[in-house]
Amino acid sequence: MKYVSILIIVLFTASCSNTKKAIEGQPESKEILVPSQTPDVIKHPIKPEIPKTTEDNNSIEISLGEDGTISDNGISETTEIIYTEAFDHGLFSTLLKKHVTDSGGVNYKGFKSESRALQNYIDLLKAYQPTEDWDKNDKIAYWINAYNALTIDLIIRNYPTKSIKDIKDPWDQRLWKFGNKWQNLNDIEHKILRNMNEPRIHFAIVCASVSCPKLQNEAFTALNIEAQLVKATKEFLNDTSKNKLSEDRIQLSKIFKWFKRDFENSGSLIDFLNLYTDIKISSKAKKSFMDYNWNLND
Repeated sequence: MKYVSILIIVLFTASCSNTKKAIEGQPESKEILVPSQTPDVIKHPIKPEIPKTTEDNNSIEISLGEDGTISDNGISETTEIIYTEAFDHGLFSTLLKKHVTDSGGVNYKGFKSESRALQNYIDLLKAYQPTEDWDKNDKIAYWINAYNALTIDLIIRNYPTKSIKDIKDPWDQRLWKFGNKWQNLNDIEHKILRNMNEPRIHFAIVCASVSCPKLQNEAFTALNIEAQLVKATKEFLNDTSKNKLSEDRIQLSKIFKWFKRDFENSGSLIDFLNLYTDIKISSKAKKSFMDYNWNLND
């Protein structure tokens, strides 16, 4: 079973006289922005009998005739590219929008009142795990959302609590059975996500604490993962309660100490920081680390 979100990009491949007719009424734009949720009117596109899959993502190409129908000979003035995500995280997004503020404050009482809905989403995660043919972005989005959903589940199982660290072995508890394997938070972070060579996951997964990156109030999706990771990284670095940055001195979250190796895969830590800050930090800047506040992020 798949849950599908669709991206349609229209490419104009001919300049004949009929082109004007094909594009009449379309807005003039050089870039098509993809909404996080697909309008109902394009949820069920007509599928070609013989789709052509691309090499590097989960998309298919179909040729459309001038009137919008599928071309028999594959020759037409427009080509429609349909991207299909491997997993629909819409249920989790709905919960996040209801119970997480723009600043990252989490209403755990609200989540607890809708624990059945959260469990339904977790049950979907358990039932439809990533396979080898999933795109990397689908896998990253799936495991980030899984980590965050399971963390929320852990908290509401033990709510009220002042800190995740007041829970016995919070990151090692195997409470969720995915297929034949009982998962815990440590394994998802260290054995799955960190092995994807994407250091920005550290600003997307949230440990339910004040000094953690803020919990985003939308689910991560394969379609938007790059923009979402950039946003989460910039927001975390520019939060002066978690990082204080200047050209010659930086006070950093201990996340950069604990996972130093992850941020130095393609250069120095300073090189990484300079990719996401407006301040040009000197390679000789003095570095220290801030205390970590483990109080609940409510």
